[in-house]
Amino acid sequence: MKKEIKTSDAPSAPSISQAIELGGLVITSGQIHLTKDGKLVKGTMEARAKQVLDNLEAVLATAGLSFKDVLKVTVYVTDMAEYSKFNEIYATYFTAPYPAREVVCVKELPLGASVEVSMIAKRQ
Repeated sequence: MKKEIKTSDAPSAPSISQAIELGGLVITSGQIHLTKDGKLVKGTMEARAKQVLDNLEAVLATAGLSFKDVLKVTVYVTDMAEYSKFNEIYATYFTAPYPAREVVCVKELPLGASVEVSMIAKRQ
């Protein structure tokens, strides 16, 4: 039976679960650089990336997991020129062995965001 993971420490949207757990897998919805109060973080890519990863960290923590449990990460950016800045912040959240990852450049993201990240984690 699937279980919804929900926290007030990360933004949420109507009709979307922050994460779902089934069979020890926790699959997060994409998080953009919104504060838990629903304000879009502007400024540098470093600030936006930190907000996205902090949101996902809160969702994982609610499930009793951490970035060490992440198997797969999907990153969407609207400008590949900012990818290296995102990657600098990303590297401070993970240690080896790093999760599998893909980065996709898209035309636009919800609410005018410039980066969105989703994850798949596994309960040990």
